[in-house]
Amino acid sequence: MSYGSYNVPIAVNEPVKQYEPGSSERTELLAQYKKMYSKKIDIPMYIGDKEIFTNDKRNLSPPHEHKHIIGTSNYGGFKEVQNAINAAMKAREKWANMSWENRASIFLKAADLLAGPFRAKLNAATMLAQSKNVMQAEIDAACELIDFFRFNVQYMSQLYKEQPESGPGMWNRLEHRPLEGFIFALTPFNFTSICANLCAAPAMLGNVVVWKPAETQIYSAKIIMDLFKAAGLPSGVINMVTVSGKEMSEVIFENKDFAGLHFTGSTKVFRALWKKIGNNIEKYKSYPRIVGETGGKDFIIAHKSAVAAEVATAISRGAFEYQGQKCSAASRAYIPSNLWSEVKKQIVSDTKSFKIGSPEDTSNFINSVISEKAFDSISSYIEYAKESDDAEIIVGGNYDKSIGYFIEPTIIVTSNPNFKTMIEEIFGPVITIYIYDCEKWKETLDLVDKTSEYALTGAILSVNRYATEYAIKALENAAGNFYINDKPTGAVVGQQPFGGARGSGTNDKAGSILNLLRWVSPRTIKETFVPATNYKYPFLG
Repeated sequence: MSYGSYNVPIAVNEPVKQYEPGSSERTELLAQYKKMYSKKIDIPMYIGDKEIFTNDKRNLSPPHEHKHIIGTSNYGGFKEVQNAINAAMKAREKWANMSWENRASIFLKAADLLAGPFRAKLNAATMLAQSKNVMQAEIDAACELIDFFRFNVQYMSQLYKEQPESGPGMWNRLEHRPLEGFIFALTPFNFTSICANLCAAPAMLGNVVVWKPAETQIYSAKIIMDLFKAAGLPSGVINMVTVSGKEMSEVIFENKDFAGLHFTGSTKVFRALWKKIGNNIEKYKSYPRIVGETGGKDFIIAHKSAVAAEVATAISRGAFEYQGQKCSAASRAYIPSNLWSEVKKQIVSDTKSFKIGSPEDTSNFINSVISEKAFDSISSYIEYAKESDDAEIIVGGNYDKSIGYFIEPTIIVTSNPNFKTMIEEIFGPVITIYIYDCEKWKETLDLVDKTSEYALTGAILSVNRYATEYAIKALENAAGNFYINDKPTGAVVGQQPFGGARGSGTNDKAGSILNLLRWVSPRTIKETFVPATNYKYPFLG
């Protein structure tokens, strides 16, 4: 075997295509969407080198047209989970021992395949099954995932190059071993890129993975598995199973080879899983790594010096892109009294101008929320606001699930800074605004910091640099991703590593080397060239 020291291609963020009318990418994407819409597929589980079909088939439908069937998924149980673990552990030795540059090559190929022949497929699947408009699908399923693959390869090479110093007569080395066991990846519906990265990041470091996608993301999960296969990922390295959460937990967290959890989802679920892992801690070979990005109650606060149009745009985009179904979406805002009239005028006008409907119509800014369960939960908050004496809906407030799960973008204004919708995560197109005395900047920053249990994203808008500097310090622990004069969404891999603390997760920063460090177990090796032959040190005389 030949050996060498290899430089990986320099990672550069994938350019975002604009899908302008008449463009080739727009024509290709909409044709792919229509093809997928018109064809029913049966999506298996992927365990080792086998595709598993069962008698428990469940319909898959676009959330914006829930009576239309686009396919079925095959559900399993305890047996399939155990088989997935067995397949992963069978693949582990060969995969862990593969040279890092060959593992890197697989994911670099996946990036290029996604930038080319898989781009329209994965974007269309995300539009169809997760109800994202063209641009939201492009920045997620294509660009962010390509960036994850390319930047993580670069970070991996940097990680391996980091070595200790060596003194005279010795050589110190540091190995970064994959974890001793398998990783459980539990992924959300809202970002296709996150789903793939929660599997790919640990795998890139030589780990093997059992993956459970969200029920509402299974359709695009199938395209991700097709992409991995086309890139040459060996069978058994990533195993995708569709099984109930209860059955998954009863098998995964009882297994001695469980080595880590890579999670994005609700705070409630993450805390329950952590407790279960803790209660079983003596069963595992090693202490499992637990990495989670969970809920958010993300804020926008404007200083009295801010530009009203900039504040309004941060709200319109930050709160309502992808129907507010981003863990980073703005869901509470604090507007100074001197700006409120102008900001209100623009956000009401903006919101009324949004077109709502299917992603196939590219003029629609707003599509449906993901499911009936989400629809019912979000609409209950709207009804609560309608019935409250200390809140007013100034725009939106209507919803209809007869065809798809459509909810109008809704803006609530409250006189109570501790109003229910200022505190609780809603995960939908609803933002609540509190108007504060424009001379009480410091007091309001303290309110922002203490109102929510979460600390994921937040944004301040200010022209006054003294006010900005004060806010940066006052809100030091209120957001893991902090934005100045921008909306609190849109983190880019390699530019704004993403994650939050408090109730928002472990803040291990996806899109950076920090996340990769969690999926290796370092081993220090010291080699002495001329060992001592006498126990006596000089001080003994």
